[in-house]
Amino acid sequence: MAHQTRIVLETERLRLRTMDEDDAPFLYEKLFQDEEVMKYYPSLKDEEQTKEWIAWNQKNDRTYHTSLWIIEEKETKEPLGQSGIVLQNVEGQTELEIGYMLKRSAWGKGYAVEAAKGCLAYGFDDMKVRRMVSLIRPDNEASVKVAMKMGMKKEKTISKWDQMIDVYSVTRDGKSGSLES
Repeated sequence: MAHQTRIVLETERLRLRTMDEDDAPFLYEKLFQDEEVMKYYPSLKDEEQTKEWIAWNQKNDRTYHTSLWIIEEKETKEPLGQSGIVLQNVEGQTELEIGYMLKRSAWGKGYAVEAAKGCLAYGFDDMKVRRMVSLIRPDNEASVKVAMKMGMKKEKTISKWDQMIDVYSVTRDGKSGSLES
């Protein structure tokens, strides 16, 4: 069954849409095989893992109506990276995480912040969630800056994926902090 792509959200400069098999060369070449882009991930992805990644995101989209989406520049439709909302287990709690990853040539232009803020608005306004997180390695300063520009604050440090990960969070009312707040 071919996956029908759909536009999930738009921002001033960007369009976020569901992934399809045709995105494999872009994801593989511009993200998953770039050591700088993948610096904070356990390893690069090969072509088969890239196809599995797309299938995983398509399944998430079908099952939960959320996943990581392809970020395109609105005017040119040029793919810039991926961003979206995925379910994560954080110490036994299911959390909705905003993730983002851009190809190197798109760095430093505010696209990650714009895409992440679009995902935040989508989560709060369309999905009606109360709280969202980003899971970030402590040494990933660029991702920390994006999280803070979304209004997130560091909540705690956890052990996940065999490493220490900082949990940044924000609630719909703009507060950060624990689930009890």
